[in-house]
Amino acid sequence: MNDFPEKTCDITRLVRHPKLVAAALDGSKTEQRRDGVYAYPDETFELDGVPFIVTALKRQNLGDMSDADAKAEGYESFEAYKSLILRMHKGMQWKSDARVWVHCFQRKV
Repeated sequence: MNDFPEKTCDITRLVRHPKLVAAALDGSKTEQRRDGVYAYPDETFELDGVPFIVTALKRQNLGDMSDADAKAEGYESFEAYKSLILRMHKGMQWKSDARVWVHCFQRKV
């Protein structure tokens, strides 16, 4: 058993956008932030037939994100990440105190 809440979505929906799948495949994307839990540590998923394993699941305030966090998401900077999120979610306001789940992962060896 784990101390995490129930999943809000299936692990297969964790990384979906083709550019982000490509970034995960080339190793430049190792994290995915979501507003719910999609996977637990030690769970596996596949991207284009390549297996990945979730290495950690943690909470973070959006306001605590850094450029390094955005790069782990597959973006060049925090500002690029924030800009894209706001474009994707029309009408969304960026709230620094909003809590998200950070799913950390790597290729399974």
